Amino acid sequence: IIAVAEPKADRRALMCRAYGIPADRAFSNWEDLLARPQMADAALIWTLDDMHTEPTLAALKQGYHVLLEKPMSNSETECRAIAAAAEEAQRVLSVCHVLRYTPFYRTIKQLIDDGQVGEVASLSQVENVGYWHHAHSFVRGNWRCSEQTSPMILQKSCHDMDILLWLSGQRCTRVSSFGSLHHFDAAHAPQDAPLRCTDGCPHSVVCPYDAGKIYLTDNVGWPTDMLTTDLSREGRLKALREGPYGRCVYHCDNDVVDRQVVNLEFDNGAVAGFTMTAFTTDMARQLKVCGTKGQITADMNANTVSLHRFGESGPREITLETPPQTNNYGHGGGDYYLMRDFVRAVQSGGDGNLSSARVSLQSHLICFAAERSRVERRIVEL
Repeated sequence: IIAVAEPKADRRALMCRAYGIPADRAFSNWEDLLARPQMADAALIWTLDDMHTEPTLAALKQGYHVLLEKPMSNSETECRAIAAAAEEAQRVLSVCHVLRYTPFYRTIKQLIDDGQVGEVASLSQVENVGYWHHAHSFVRGNWRCSEQTSPMILQKSCHDMDILLWLSGQRCTRVSSFGSLHHFDAAHAPQDAPLRCTDGCPHSVVCPYDAGKIYLTDNVGWPTDMLTTDLSREGRLKALREGPYGRCVYHCDNDVVDRQVVNLEFDNGAVAGFTMTAFTTDMARQLKVCGTKGQITADMNANTVSLHRFGESGPREITLETPPQTNNYGHGGGDYYLMRDFVRAVQSGGDGNLSSARVSLQSHLICFAAERSRVERRIVEL
């Protein structure tokens, strides 16, 4: 990491200290950074969703390879523009669909491609967001408003649409979806709940969403480190009193759904069902793949994959590759393998790019269709 653009001075300084970035390569905005002659092989673009397109197009035009956070954009038109620009520039553009890179999903994909379950007939995936994670990111946090960033199905679950598409090996033709914001609103606020958890809430002892229970613990990693760069107790308290993460979850300006289901039909007749829900204790994905010769049952949190071929006496537990033991990478090792493969793709000129903009575009289109279906209450043809 040899340069950084970051509008918040304290976070910019943190990056400079961590990576030894000199002052003349630290910028308060991406425009100033990309106004300089190309200074590296690749640009890593991690702005918020609605700010992805301009820096991505500028970086590609200047000759950078790009690693882009998902979703590519909250606009279908802009997603198409990014995919076209990457091909025109002949640069590597990888989208951070980390699930494709995990040993967990790569193992399942290999079992399917090897014919272990025959022809895939149906897939079912559940994304358990976790009650406190949903409150952190989608009620109090950066992704609470669909107009400011993205609809929930795009921001949180484009991973899942991408995985279902990848595992099926087919083209999605029809989408339907249902969902709503039901719980996290003023109508569900306990009586006399103040606007902030720090304002002497009488329900703090029993409320699972009390900000003190989430952020004033011994954990100063994620999500606590999103509050402030001053992670002392006093620094965190100040952030809760003044910033968005101290607000009561029933008195926020959120509008994204807190539960949603999506149904997909593929061009070979296979179908898939997906459920996203905020109301779980764990943060995990469970998957079931049903084929004409067997089934796969898998739990990402438990890191287990079970294959049961029809006619055999019982299931076989599949051994998964163990990712490197490091605290710096999450998503079941997906972060590590994504970065490794992106570097290799840049070195090789594009070989082995599992999540190119063109590939990623397909799952984004499914997400846009799912949101149209949910809002307009109709089946959407792709």
